[in-house]
Amino acid sequence: MKKFKILASVLVVLFILVEVFTLNQNKEEAVDKKPLVTVSSFFLYDITEHIAKNDVEIINILPFGVDPHSFEMTPSIMSKIEKSSLVFYSGAGLEPWVDKMTFKSKSIDMSTHMKLRHLSSGEGKSHQHHHEDEHTVHNTLDPHYWLDFDNMKNATDVVTQELISLLPKNREIYLQHRDIYLKMLQKLDENYSKKLKTCKVHHLILNHNSMGYLADRYNFHSESLSGLSPDAQPTPHDIKRILHEIEENSVNTIFFENFVNAKVIKTIARDTGIKVEVIESLGNITADEAKLHLSYEDLMYKNLEKLSKALKCN
Repeated sequence: MKKFKILASVLVVLFILVEVFTLNQNKEEAVDKKPLVTVSSFFLYDITEHIAKNDVEIINILPFGVDPHSFEMTPSIMSKIEKSSLVFYSGAGLEPWVDKMTFKSKSIDMSTHMKLRHLSSGEGKSHQHHHEDEHTVHNTLDPHYWLDFDNMKNATDVVTQELISLLPKNREIYLQHRDIYLKMLQKLDENYSKKLKTCKVHHLILNHNSMGYLADRYNFHSESLSGLSPDAQPTPHDIKRILHEIEENSVNTIFFENFVNAKVIKTIARDTGIKVEVIESLGNITADEAKLHLSYEDLMYKNLEKLSKALKCN
């Protein structure tokens, strides 16, 4: 009888262990079954994260803190793209590697859903003395379309619908998340309009031509040292042109973006006695910004504060 009780106890313990193991295994399998969604730019990451929350695993083609202009596709990232259920990429010439990829899953060129800004004859002038990179493939279009809030609204709708197609059971919650995100974008637009409505300075100077959409939308002029390509080496003529702009238009601040060589811009600021500031073009964010979990909304409000000071807005 005693042996029977011992055996029964052992069987009970074994049963419990098997149940715990099975439960843990099921949990791991559930995590493994999360769809992979790949994105190529920070703005796409931000939208996807806000709509899907924890329902998907987001793969950043461009890791946080990596210079977008020196990034090269790796076999590891290509493998993740191939395993993804859905791929969103910016388009408009920003990702030349796309032409070499054969996507096994659905891929969306987001630029085809956007109202793209055509460059004026002088805006892409740096292309004449710089090698082709991701900013020069389509040199008649400005690829920074996510800095226009109407385009961001379009992007939000596209991402939401694709996520619903991927996970239809979550349709209602994704539509709720979309509406919240759209309201945030509308509020951003209203704050930009209000803050930049009455400005004493109407010229913005920066290292490369990334703020054209904002300039068009809120009626100020954007002048860049290196044109559309952030890696272009400015000529003496470029520097002379910027010095003239500073003098003629009462400019008190010039801007540069993260991940670029700001040596010339800083030299100009020092020689002219004006301020130099970082502005976010949001093609990618720094590792520190990622650690702080800064969002598109956070960084666009930071941009607004800096712009309103530089343009001397009331």
